[in-house]
Amino acid sequence: MKPQHSRIMAAMAVVGLLLAAWIVLPEPADEAHGAHDRDAAPAAAAAVAPPGADPARTTPPSPVSASAQASAHAGAGPATIALDAAQIKAAGIVLATAAPAPVNVVTSLPGEIRFNEDRTAHVVPKLAGVVTAVHADLGQRVQQGQLLAVIASSSLSDQRSELLSAQRRLALATTTLAREQRLWQDRISAEQDYLQAQQAVSEAEIAVQNARQKLGAIGAGAVDAKHLNRLELRAPFSGVVMDKHLTQGEAVKEDAIVFTLSDLSTVWADVAVPPRDLHLMRVGETVTVKATAFAAQAQGTIIYVGELLGEQTRTARARVALANPDRAWRPGLFVTVDVRSGPAAAASAAVPIPVAVAADAVQMVDEHPVVFVEVAGGFRAQRVQPGRSDGRMTEVLAGLAPGARYAAAGSFVLKAELGKDSAEHAH
Repeated sequence: MKPQHSRIMAAMAVVGLLLAAWIVLPEPADEAHGAHDRDAAPAAAAAVAPPGADPARTTPPSPVSASAQASAHAGAGPATIALDAAQIKAAGIVLATAAPAPVNVVTSLPGEIRFNEDRTAHVVPKLAGVVTAVHADLGQRVQQGQLLAVIASSSLSDQRSELLSAQRRLALATTTLAREQRLWQDRISAEQDYLQAQQAVSEAEIAVQNARQKLGAIGAGAVDAKHLNRLELRAPFSGVVMDKHLTQGEAVKEDAIVFTLSDLSTVWADVAVPPRDLHLMRVGETVTVKATAFAAQAQGTIIYVGELLGEQTRTARARVALANPDRAWRPGLFVTVDVRSGPAAAASAAVPIPVAVAADAVQMVDEHPVVFVEVAGGFRAQRVQPGRSDGRMTEVLAGLAPGARYAAAGSFVLKAELGKDSAEHAH
């Protein structure tokens, strides 16, 4: 390559390097600050513009309500809702004072309505036979002693025949005894004949009593000779026919359950009790039974607490007796049994909870329990740590001091207002 060409190419390379360095070098500091000041000057001028300044070149600050400002700065402190006395009254907010109060702890246990087994009977004929008539239907309410069905039984016929025979022998023995007594008194017959007649009467009386007791054991009495095989099934007490297993003309066995009768004026609630709650179940205590399928509740009494735990469920069984005059508590209905364990955190009913508030006063805000405490010009959402509750009063473990005024009723209105202000600020 010629020397002249080499010098030209070197000069061009130097020029290219100088151009590249000029392009990538930062602008001077003075010029950068000047540009920043020029950009910030209009905003600063607008912020400090005098009253006579051009409104088209001045941007006024947007008004923010007190509650919205509190919501915007929620991270700096508790949210506050501004309300005056008239607004508090119009919203139906009722104030109360946090103070000591007795709180009854309620434990809810699952249960199921069952028949009162003491008032439930399985009617069996006790003798085999053929059904000749049925006088009760399924679901029918019957009275004590009412005829349910009639069965023809050959065994019953034999037992009644035995009774009739024993009665005839007794009558004959009685007549013989009277005759032998006269003969013996007239010294016509020997005393031995008189004594034998007395023994025959005694044996006949025993036979009659035996036959009657056999009939009484199966619920059958003596009848005339035309209906020796007639076995009548009658209701042992007043109740409802819950089950029926016989029809006219059907042959039944002596141990067949032909009717199930239950007195539904009282029922039982069987309760599954875990070991940790067994100390709450005491015989004779009053509990509240609530239906899960509809709005109904009633008071019942604990009549039994099991000593054993189930192998599968690991729970004990307790039983509650419940009055059922309207037959609203139907067997098979699932219920919840609320058991009160007495005043919380106290061995005596005279010692109350140190700080308690109305149960409706505790609201959830941002997944935290709060109580709306009265402050100057409105309410503040104060986070609290609730404890035990009986549905009427709630224990406050932390976050609220005794004597604090709070919204006992209408707190949901304050919660809604707080949520509305937060949503407006977000937009």
